[in-house]
Amino acid sequence: MNWTILIIYALVQGITELFPVSSVGHAVILPYLAGWTNISGNAQFLPFVVMLHLGTAFALIIYFWRDWLDLIIALFTPGSKERKLLGRLIAATIPAAVIGGLLEHKFRELFPSALSAGIFLIVNGFVLYLADRMQRSRGDKRIGQISYGQSFFVGLVQSLALIPGFSRSGVTMTAGLGVGLSYEESARFSFLLATPVILGAGILEVPKMLKSHSTQMIHYGVVGGLLAGVVAFLSTAFLMRYFQDHEVRALRPFALYCVIAGAIVAVLAALNIHL
Repeated sequence: MNWTILIIYALVQGITELFPVSSVGHAVILPYLAGWTNISGNAQFLPFVVMLHLGTAFALIIYFWRDWLDLIIALFTPGSKERKLLGRLIAATIPAAVIGGLLEHKFRELFPSALSAGIFLIVNGFVLYLADRMQRSRGDKRIGQISYGQSFFVGLVQSLALIPGFSRSGVTMTAGLGVGLSYEESARFSFLLATPVILGAGILEVPKMLKSHSTQMIHYGVVGGLLAGVVAFLSTAFLMRYFQDHEVRALRPFALYCVIAGAIVAVLAALNIHL
């Protein structure tokens, strides 16, 4: 690990965590293409990646600070619309937390390669394309108007992101569109839902880095997390404006990117070619 690699990882993380193109998939693909296999095999690599995720989580908290403040106040105001939103977020967080806690390492062991990440990135692209097709009958529900069962379904679908190549924001937005949310509300639900999931992963993984007493890796994690957070904040601001302005085919550009990038990576990996 060096500072150049750190900057590249942080920039990629800050963009791909919020854009529906799979940050985990890119975390698998990037070291393969660049020949950084010694880095991804390091025991401290996963806690380092989680530190980058924490940077994006804090960026989301800052961007949606009014929402989170309203949600905290909602704990003491029964019957409010914010209380309903909080209930839906809790219902959607449960399946991701349970499945992620039990099966995350199993999924990573089953699909650890750039080839599988490329293939699932292609699948992710088709999922986004189908979501755009589905949105022709435009939904207009707000998050608090969907049922607890529908919220649980969104959280269940989010668990697909444990497989490198599937985008967490992409599949949750697709599920949100499926239960009648608009593009903007689907994106908002996805970004709000990301925060407790990422913070939970951080609570589990960051202590491993601290226990290693690797001062340099801790420095890398802190600096990388801050940089990833700044980029994630800008990405969130862009995407929220983008989904507000684009009422049709909003996911089509991301779908096209996933299919093309996934196909290129899959071919290179199958032929064992590094850039």
